[in-house]
Amino acid sequence: MVLFHSETRFQLHHKMMYKKWLAALAATHGKKLGDINYIFCDDDYLLQLNLQYLQHDTLTDIITFDYVEGDLLNGDIYISVERVRENADIFGVTFDEEMLRILAHGLLHLCGFKDKSKKDAAEMRRQEAAAMTLFYKLSNN
Repeated sequence: MVLFHSETRFQLHHKMMYKKWLAALAATHGKKLGDINYIFCDDDYLLQLNLQYLQHDTLTDIITFDYVEGDLLNGDIYISVERVRENADIFGVTFDEEMLRILAHGLLHLCGFKDKSKKDAAEMRRQEAAAMTLFYKLSNN
């Protein structure tokens, strides 16, 4: 079950569409959705998590806590709405496009994709693009 929570004023609309998409995305990688929580927050909230659990004193757009069991995806995915908004401006895309990319990014981490090396980051970008294409395909049906 995918749940969306907010520690800020942001609310994700069309939640059922996102849930359908996330299930389809997981299935494309041979995975099933277990318990996944997306938590929308601000920079300060995510920075505190970054410091407490990862010992990183930097702002980030997403932190994924992986509780995967075999092919069953479980995890907590924290997203800074402020970072998503700023990244959308930097990358010249809409807020909704950047949010879609980051939602996919978190699930892709749970599917086993990494992004620390250049090679892994390039594959992550390719997977994000494929995930976004899948969303648009499903939302037009």
